[in-house]
Amino acid sequence: MAVLGCIADDFTGASDAASFLVKGGMSVCLYNGVPDRGGPAAGTQAIVIALKSRTQETKGAVADSLAAAGFLLEQGAKQLYFKYCSTFDSTPEGNIGPVADALMERVGAPYTLLCPSLPANGRTVEKGELFVNGVPLHRSHMKDHPLTPMGDCRIDRLMAPQSRYPSRVLAREELEGFRAPESPCYLIPDYATDEDGRRIARAFGKLPLLTGGSGLLEHLAGEWTGETAGKGTIPKSGTRGRALLLAGSCSKATLGQIAWYQAQGKPSYKLDPAALLNGTQTPEDAWDFVAACQGTGDAVLVYSSDSPERVREYQKLGAGKVAALLEGITAGLAQKAVEAGFTRIISAGGETSGAVTKGLGFRSYLIGPSVAPGVPVMVPAQAPNIRLVLKSGNFGGEDFFGKALEMTGENGL
Repeated sequence: MAVLGCIADDFTGASDAASFLVKGGMSVCLYNGVPDRGGPAAGTQAIVIALKSRTQETKGAVADSLAAAGFLLEQGAKQLYFKYCSTFDSTPEGNIGPVADALMERVGAPYTLLCPSLPANGRTVEKGELFVNGVPLHRSHMKDHPLTPMGDCRIDRLMAPQSRYPSRVLAREELEGFRAPESPCYLIPDYATDEDGRRIARAFGKLPLLTGGSGLLEHLAGEWTGETAGKGTIPKSGTRGRALLLAGSCSKATLGQIAWYQAQGKPSYKLDPAALLNGTQTPEDAWDFVAACQGTGDAVLVYSSDSPERVREYQKLGAGKVAALLEGITAGLAQKAVEAGFTRIISAGGETSGAVTKGLGFRSYLIGPSVAPGVPVMVPAQAPNIRLVLKSGNFGGEDFFGKALEMTGENGL
Protein backbone atom coordinates (compact mmCIF):
# COMPACT_ATOMS: atom_id res chain seq x y z
CA MET A 1 0.00 0.00 0.00
CA ALA A 2 1.14 3.53 -0.72
CA VAL A 3 2.49 5.48 2.23
CA LEU A 4 2.34 9.01 0.79
CA GLY A 5 -0.51 10.63 -1.10
CA CYS A 6 -0.12 13.94 -2.92
CA ILE A 7 -2.92 16.22 -4.14
CA ALA A 8 -1.74 18.68 -6.80
CA ASP A 9 -3.69 21.73 -7.97
CA ASP A 10 -2.90 21.22 -11.67
CA PHE A 11 -1.39 18.62 -13.95
CA THR A 12 2.09 20.05 -14.41
CA GLY A 13 2.22 20.58 -10.65
CA ALA A 14 1.40 16.91 -10.23
CA SER A 15 4.13 15.76 -12.61
CA ASP A 16 6.52 18.16 -10.87
CA ALA A 17 5.65 16.60 -7.50
CA ALA A 18 5.95 13.08 -8.85
CA SER A 19 9.39 13.77 -10.29
CA PHE A 20 10.79 14.81 -6.92
CA LEU A 21 9.26 11.79 -5.21
CA VAL A 22 11.00 9.60 -7.80
CA LYS A 23 14.23 11.49 -7.22
CA GLY A 24 13.85 10.75 -3.52
CA GLY A 25 13.63 7.04 -4.29
CA MET A 26 9.90 6.28 -4.41
CA SER A 27 7.95 4.46 -7.11
CA VAL A 28 5.07 6.74 -8.13
CA CYS A 29 1.73 6.43 -9.90
CA LEU A 30 0.10 9.67 -11.10
CA TYR A 31 -3.65 9.88 -11.74
CA ASN A 32 -5.33 12.54 -13.83
CA GLY A 33 -8.26 13.24 -11.54
CA VAL A 34 -9.66 11.08 -8.77
CA PRO A 35 -9.94 7.44 -9.94
CA ASP A 36 -13.42 5.94 -10.04
CA ARG A 37 -12.21 2.60 -8.73
CA GLY A 38 -9.20 0.40 -8.17
CA GLY A 39 -5.74 1.45 -7.12
CA PRO A 40 -2.14 1.53 -8.32
CA ALA A 41 0.04 -1.44 -9.12
CA ALA A 42 1.58 -3.44 -6.29
CA GLY A 43 4.80 -1.88 -5.05
CA THR A 44 3.67 1.72 -5.59
CA GLN A 45 4.98 3.80 -2.71
CA ALA A 46 3.42 7.17 -3.53
CA ILE A 47 0.28 8.27 -5.37
CA VAL A 48 -0.15 11.70 -6.92
CA ILE A 49 -3.56 13.00 -8.02
CA ALA A 50 -3.71 15.88 -10.47
CA LEU A 51 -6.70 18.18 -10.05
CA LYS A 52 -7.65 21.46 -11.75
CA SER A 53 -8.13 23.38 -8.55
CA ARG A 54 -5.62 26.22 -8.95
CA THR A 55 -8.04 28.51 -10.74
CA GLN A 56 -11.22 26.49 -10.17
CA GLU A 57 -14.23 27.92 -8.34
CA THR A 58 -13.42 27.54 -4.64
CA LYS A 59 -16.31 25.31 -3.61
CA GLY A 60 -15.46 22.84 -6.36
CA ALA A 61 -11.74 23.00 -5.58
CA VAL A 62 -12.38 22.07 -1.95
CA ALA A 63 -14.81 19.28 -2.85
CA ASP A 64 -12.42 17.75 -5.40
CA SER A 65 -9.50 17.97 -2.98
CA LEU A 66 -11.47 16.22 -0.25
CA ALA A 67 -12.49 13.50 -2.70
CA ALA A 68 -8.84 13.02 -3.61
CA ALA A 69 -7.93 12.84 0.08
CA GLY A 70 -10.57 10.17 0.63
CA PHE A 71 -9.18 8.02 -2.18
CA LEU A 72 -5.59 8.38 -0.97
CA LEU A 73 -6.50 7.47 2.60
CA GLU A 74 -8.38 4.42 1.32
CA GLN A 75 -5.17 3.36 -0.46
CA GLY A 76 -3.33 3.40 2.86
CA ALA A 77 -1.60 6.77 2.68
CA LYS A 78 -0.17 7.69 6.07
CA GLN A 79 0.56 11.25 5.02
CA LEU A 80 -1.11 13.70 2.64
CA TYR A 81 0.72 16.47 0.81
CA PHE A 82 -1.13 19.38 -0.80
CA LYS A 83 1.08 20.53 -3.64
CA TYR A 84 0.75 24.02 -5.13
CA CYS A 85 3.07 26.12 -7.25
CA SER A 86 6.46 27.21 -5.90
CA THR A 87 5.41 30.79 -6.68
CA PHE A 88 2.30 30.41 -4.47
CA ASP A 89 0.03 31.22 -7.43
CA SER A 90 -3.06 32.40 -5.63
CA THR A 91 -4.87 35.72 -5.53
CA PRO A 92 -6.74 36.85 -2.35
CA GLU A 93 -9.75 34.96 -3.75
CA GLY A 94 -7.57 31.91 -4.48
CA ASN A 95 -7.81 28.32 -3.35
CA ILE A 96 -4.63 27.52 -1.44
CA GLY A 97 -6.11 28.63 1.89
CA PRO A 98 -9.57 27.03 1.57
CA VAL A 99 -8.17 23.71 0.33
CA ALA A 100 -5.43 23.58 2.98
CA ASP A 101 -7.95 24.42 5.71
CA ALA A 102 -10.30 21.64 4.56
CA LEU A 103 -7.51 19.04 4.34
CA MET A 104 -6.13 19.98 7.76
CA GLU A 105 -9.57 19.46 9.23
CA ARG A 106 -10.11 16.23 7.27
CA VAL A 107 -7.05 14.50 8.72
CA GLY A 108 -7.17 16.21 12.12
CA ALA A 109 -3.74 17.77 11.78
CA PRO A 110 -2.83 19.86 14.83
CA TYR A 111 -0.97 22.29 12.53
CA THR A 112 0.87 22.16 9.23
CA LEU A 113 3.46 23.93 7.07
CA LEU A 114 3.46 26.29 4.10
CA CYS A 115 6.60 25.30 2.15
CA PRO A 116 6.51 26.61 -1.44
CA SER A 117 10.32 26.53 -1.74
CA LEU A 118 12.03 24.80 -4.63
CA PRO A 119 15.72 25.75 -4.41
CA ALA A 120 16.61 23.75 -7.54
CA ASN A 121 14.53 26.24 -9.55
CA GLY A 122 15.43 29.35 -7.56
CA ARG A 123 12.35 29.52 -5.30
CA THR A 124 13.35 30.18 -1.69
CA VAL A 125 11.77 31.43 1.54
CA GLU A 126 13.51 33.60 4.12
CA LYS A 127 11.72 35.22 7.08
CA GLY A 128 8.37 34.48 5.53
CA GLU A 129 9.19 36.12 2.19
CA LEU A 130 9.16 34.18 -1.09
CA PHE A 131 11.91 34.87 -3.63
CA VAL A 132 12.30 33.88 -7.29
CA ASN A 133 15.99 33.71 -8.18
CA GLY A 134 16.73 36.19 -5.40
CA VAL A 135 13.98 38.63 -6.46
CA PRO A 136 10.96 39.17 -4.17
CA LEU A 137 7.92 37.43 -5.68
CA HIS A 138 5.96 40.63 -6.31
CA ARG A 139 8.88 42.10 -8.27
CA SER A 140 9.51 38.96 -10.33
CA HIS A 141 7.88 37.94 -13.61
CA MET A 142 4.94 36.62 -11.53
CA LYS A 143 3.67 40.18 -11.07
CA ASP A 144 2.45 39.99 -14.70
CA HIS A 145 0.94 36.49 -14.61
CA PRO A 146 -2.29 36.59 -16.70
CA LEU A 147 -4.30 34.42 -14.26
CA THR A 148 -2.66 34.87 -10.86
CA PRO A 149 -0.65 38.12 -10.75
CA MET A 150 1.30 38.24 -7.50
CA GLY A 151 1.35 41.52 -5.58
CA ASP A 152 3.15 40.50 -2.39
CA CYS A 153 6.05 38.29 -1.34
CA ARG A 154 4.95 37.75 2.29
CA ILE A 155 3.37 34.31 2.49
CA ASP A 156 1.46 35.10 5.68
CA ARG A 157 -0.12 38.15 4.03
CA LEU A 158 -0.99 36.13 0.92
CA MET A 159 -2.58 33.46 3.10
CA ALA A 160 -4.48 35.73 5.50
CA PRO A 161 -7.51 36.58 3.29
CA GLN A 162 -7.87 32.93 2.22
CA SER A 163 -7.59 30.93 5.45
CA ARG A 164 -9.50 30.62 8.70
CA TYR A 165 -6.26 29.93 10.56
CA PRO A 166 -3.28 32.17 11.34
CA SER A 167 0.16 31.80 9.80
CA ARG A 168 3.46 32.51 11.50
CA VAL A 169 7.07 32.54 10.41
CA LEU A 170 9.35 29.81 11.75
CA ALA A 171 12.98 30.93 11.71
CA ARG A 172 15.71 28.43 10.91
CA GLU A 173 17.17 28.63 14.40
CA GLU A 174 13.79 27.79 15.98
CA LEU A 175 13.69 24.28 14.52
CA GLU A 176 15.96 22.66 17.09
CA GLY A 177 13.89 23.63 20.10
CA PHE A 178 10.54 23.68 18.33
CA ARG A 179 7.42 23.31 20.45
CA ALA A 180 4.15 22.41 18.77
CA PRO A 181 1.57 25.24 18.72
CA GLU A 182 -1.45 24.86 20.96
CA SER A 183 -4.03 25.70 18.29
CA PRO A 184 -4.30 25.00 14.52
CA CYS A 185 -2.10 27.24 12.42
CA TYR A 186 0.33 27.34 9.50
CA LEU A 187 4.08 27.56 10.01
CA ILE A 188 6.29 29.13 7.34
CA PRO A 189 9.85 27.79 7.79
CA ASP A 190 12.99 29.30 6.29
CA TYR A 191 13.86 27.12 3.30
CA ALA A 192 16.64 28.27 0.97
CA THR A 193 18.81 25.16 0.57
CA ASP A 194 18.45 21.41 0.31
CA GLU A 195 19.88 21.13 3.81
CA ASP A 196 16.99 23.27 5.03
CA GLY A 197 14.63 20.85 3.29
CA ARG A 198 16.23 17.84 4.95
CA ARG A 199 15.95 19.47 8.38
CA ILE A 200 12.29 20.34 7.80
CA ALA A 201 11.52 16.79 6.61
CA ARG A 202 13.18 15.31 9.69
CA ALA A 203 11.35 17.68 12.05
CA PHE A 204 7.86 17.51 10.50
CA GLY A 205 7.98 14.41 8.28
CA LYS A 206 5.34 12.50 10.21
CA LEU A 207 2.64 15.17 10.33
CA PRO A 208 -0.54 13.80 8.71
CA LEU A 209 -0.65 16.79 6.33
CA LEU A 210 2.03 18.97 4.78
CA THR A 211 1.61 21.62 2.08
CA GLY A 212 3.98 23.29 -0.33
CA GLY A 213 5.84 23.12 -3.59
CA SER A 214 7.72 20.08 -4.84
CA GLY A 215 11.05 20.84 -3.17
CA LEU A 216 10.19 19.24 0.17
CA LEU A 217 8.87 16.06 -1.46
CA GLU A 218 12.31 14.73 -2.36
CA HIS A 219 13.34 14.89 1.28
CA LEU A 220 10.04 13.45 2.53
CA ALA A 221 10.51 10.56 0.11
CA GLY A 222 13.91 9.92 1.65
CA GLU A 223 12.32 9.77 5.09
CA TRP A 224 9.62 7.32 3.97
CA THR A 225 11.78 5.00 1.88
CA GLY A 226 13.87 4.31 4.94
CA GLU A 227 10.76 2.70 6.48
CA THR A 228 9.50 0.79 3.42
CA ALA A 229 11.01 -1.75 1.07
CA GLY A 230 13.59 0.69 -0.25
CA LYS A 231 13.79 2.47 -3.56
CA GLY A 232 11.12 1.87 -6.18
CA THR A 233 11.64 1.09 -9.85
CA ILE A 234 11.09 3.66 -12.61
CA PRO A 235 10.39 3.15 -16.33
CA LYS A 236 12.80 3.98 -19.15
CA SER A 237 12.58 7.47 -20.62
CA GLY A 238 13.14 6.48 -24.26
CA THR A 239 10.87 5.12 -26.98
CA ARG A 240 10.83 4.81 -30.75
CA GLY A 241 8.83 7.23 -32.90
CA ARG A 242 8.16 10.81 -33.85
CA ALA A 243 7.68 13.78 -31.53
CA LEU A 244 5.48 16.89 -31.44
CA LEU A 245 6.36 19.97 -29.35
CA LEU A 246 3.59 22.24 -28.04
CA ALA A 247 3.98 25.52 -26.14
CA GLY A 248 1.37 27.86 -24.69
CA SER A 249 3.14 29.37 -21.70
CA CYS A 250 4.09 33.01 -21.97
CA SER A 251 6.73 32.80 -19.24
CA LYS A 252 10.19 34.21 -19.82
CA ALA A 253 11.65 30.69 -19.59
CA THR A 254 9.36 29.22 -22.25
CA LEU A 255 9.85 32.18 -24.60
CA GLY A 256 13.61 31.61 -24.32
CA GLN A 257 13.18 27.89 -25.01
CA ILE A 258 11.15 28.61 -28.14
CA ALA A 259 13.81 31.05 -29.36
CA TRP A 260 16.54 28.45 -28.70
CA TYR A 261 14.70 25.79 -30.71
CA GLN A 262 14.15 28.15 -33.61
CA ALA A 263 17.81 29.20 -33.50
CA GLN A 264 18.75 25.58 -34.16
CA GLY A 265 16.98 25.86 -37.51
CA LYS A 266 14.13 23.59 -36.40
CA PRO A 267 10.60 23.96 -37.78
CA SER A 268 8.02 25.93 -35.80
CA TYR A 269 4.48 27.17 -36.37
CA LYS A 270 2.87 30.13 -34.59
CA LEU A 271 -0.80 30.07 -33.60
CA ASP A 272 -2.25 33.59 -33.86
CA PRO A 273 -5.43 34.09 -31.78
CA ALA A 274 -6.69 37.01 -33.87
CA ALA A 275 -6.21 35.08 -37.12
CA LEU A 276 -7.84 31.99 -35.65
CA LEU A 277 -10.86 34.00 -34.54
CA ASN A 278 -11.35 35.71 -37.91
CA GLY A 279 -10.78 32.48 -39.86
CA THR A 280 -7.61 33.44 -41.74
CA GLN A 281 -5.79 30.71 -39.81
CA THR A 282 -7.31 27.34 -38.94
CA PRO A 283 -6.32 24.34 -36.78
CA GLU A 284 -6.04 22.36 -40.00
CA ASP A 285 -3.32 24.76 -41.18
CA ALA A 286 -1.26 23.90 -38.11
CA TRP A 287 -1.66 20.15 -38.62
CA ASP A 288 -0.86 20.45 -42.32
CA PHE A 289 2.43 22.14 -41.36
CA VAL A 290 3.24 19.34 -38.90
CA ALA A 291 2.40 16.68 -41.47
CA ALA A 292 4.47 18.39 -44.18
CA CYS A 293 7.56 18.27 -41.94
CA GLN A 294 7.33 14.58 -41.07
CA GLY A 295 9.82 13.54 -43.71
CA THR A 296 12.54 15.87 -42.40
CA GLY A 297 13.11 13.94 -39.19
CA ASP A 298 12.75 17.12 -37.12
CA ALA A 299 10.10 17.58 -34.45
CA VAL A 300 7.76 20.51 -35.15
CA LEU A 301 7.11 23.09 -32.45
CA VAL A 302 3.58 24.55 -32.50
CA TYR A 303 3.27 27.51 -30.12
CA SER A 304 0.97 30.31 -29.07
CA SER A 305 3.38 31.78 -26.50
CA ASP A 306 3.98 35.51 -26.80
CA SER A 307 5.20 38.58 -24.92
CA PRO A 308 3.14 40.02 -22.03
CA GLU A 309 2.29 43.05 -24.21
CA ARG A 310 0.93 40.88 -27.01
CA VAL A 311 -0.97 38.70 -24.56
CA ARG A 312 -2.74 41.79 -23.20
CA GLU A 313 -3.75 42.70 -26.75
CA TYR A 314 -5.12 39.21 -27.37
CA GLN A 315 -7.06 39.32 -24.11
CA LYS A 316 -9.01 42.30 -25.44
CA LEU A 317 -10.58 39.78 -27.81
CA GLY A 318 -11.93 37.94 -24.77
CA ALA A 319 -9.48 36.28 -22.41
CA GLY A 320 -11.63 33.23 -21.72
CA LYS A 321 -12.54 32.81 -25.37
CA VAL A 322 -8.90 33.01 -26.50
CA ALA A 323 -7.71 30.60 -23.81
CA ALA A 324 -10.41 28.04 -24.62
CA LEU A 325 -9.65 28.32 -28.35
CA LEU A 326 -5.91 27.76 -27.95
CA GLU A 327 -6.34 24.93 -25.45
CA GLY A 328 -8.83 23.20 -27.76
CA ILE A 329 -6.47 23.45 -30.71
CA THR A 330 -3.55 22.18 -28.65
CA ALA A 331 -5.56 19.19 -27.41
CA GLY A 332 -6.66 18.45 -30.97
CA LEU A 333 -3.10 18.53 -32.28
CA ALA A 334 -1.95 16.12 -29.58
CA GLN A 335 -4.81 13.77 -30.43
CA LYS A 336 -4.06 13.88 -34.15
CA ALA A 337 -0.38 13.23 -33.50
CA VAL A 338 -1.02 10.11 -31.42
CA GLU A 339 -3.58 8.86 -33.96
CA ALA A 340 -0.95 9.38 -36.68
CA GLY A 341 1.57 7.24 -34.80
CA PHE A 342 3.55 9.90 -32.91
CA THR A 343 4.86 8.46 -29.65
CA ARG A 344 6.28 11.57 -27.98
CA ILE A 345 4.39 14.70 -26.93
CA ILE A 346 6.34 17.47 -25.20
CA SER A 347 4.34 20.40 -23.82
CA ALA A 348 5.26 23.71 -22.15
CA GLY A 349 2.74 25.46 -19.91
CA GLY A 350 0.29 24.37 -17.24
CA GLU A 351 -2.93 25.14 -19.12
CA THR A 352 -1.46 23.78 -22.36
CA SER A 353 -0.41 20.56 -20.65
CA GLY A 354 -3.79 20.21 -18.99
CA ALA A 355 -5.43 20.48 -22.40
CA VAL A 356 -3.05 17.85 -23.80
CA THR A 357 -3.80 15.34 -21.05
CA LYS A 358 -7.53 15.95 -21.38
CA GLY A 359 -7.35 15.49 -25.14
CA LEU A 360 -5.37 12.28 -24.95
CA GLY A 361 -7.60 10.84 -22.24
CA PHE A 362 -4.99 8.84 -20.34
CA ARG A 363 -5.93 8.40 -16.69
CA SER A 364 -2.77 7.14 -15.00
CA TYR A 365 0.98 7.35 -15.54
CA LEU A 366 4.20 5.78 -14.35
CA ILE A 367 6.87 8.37 -13.63
CA GLY A 368 10.32 8.12 -15.20
CA PRO A 369 13.54 10.17 -15.06
CA SER A 370 13.46 13.97 -15.19
CA VAL A 371 14.44 16.15 -18.13
CA ALA A 372 14.85 19.11 -15.76
CA PRO A 373 14.06 19.61 -12.06
CA GLY A 374 10.34 19.06 -11.70
CA VAL A 375 9.80 17.82 -15.27
CA PRO A 376 9.67 14.02 -15.54
CA VAL A 377 9.13 11.73 -18.49
CA MET A 378 5.71 10.11 -18.04
CA VAL A 379 4.51 6.76 -19.39
CA PRO A 380 0.73 6.26 -19.73
CA ALA A 381 -0.25 2.98 -18.10
CA GLN A 382 -2.64 2.31 -21.01
CA ALA A 383 -0.02 3.04 -23.71
CA PRO A 384 3.49 2.03 -22.57
CA ASN A 385 5.06 2.95 -25.93
CA ILE A 386 4.16 6.65 -25.49
CA ARG A 387 6.18 9.26 -23.62
CA LEU A 388 4.81 12.59 -22.38
CA VAL A 389 6.85 15.49 -21.03
CA LEU A 390 4.63 18.21 -19.57
CA LYS A 391 6.31 21.17 -17.93
CA SER A 392 5.28 24.23 -16.02
CA GLY A 393 6.07 27.34 -18.05
CA ASN A 394 8.84 28.59 -15.78
CA PHE A 395 10.77 25.31 -15.60
CA GLY A 396 13.71 24.04 -17.62
CA GLY A 397 16.83 25.54 -19.15
CA GLU A 398 17.13 27.28 -22.49
CA ASP A 399 17.78 24.01 -24.35
CA PHE A 400 14.85 22.21 -22.69
CA PHE A 401 13.22 21.08 -25.93
CA GLY A 402 16.48 19.60 -27.18
CA LYS A 403 17.04 17.69 -23.93
CA ALA A 404 13.46 16.43 -23.88
CA LEU A 405 13.77 15.11 -27.43
CA GLU A 406 17.06 13.41 -26.61
CA MET A 407 15.78 11.76 -23.43
CA THR A 408 12.55 10.50 -24.97
CA GLY A 409 14.25 9.22 -28.13
CA GLU A 410 15.09 5.61 -28.81
CA ASN A 411 18.48 5.94 -27.12
CA GLY A 412 17.12 7.69 -24.00
CA LEU A 413 17.72 6.55 -20.45
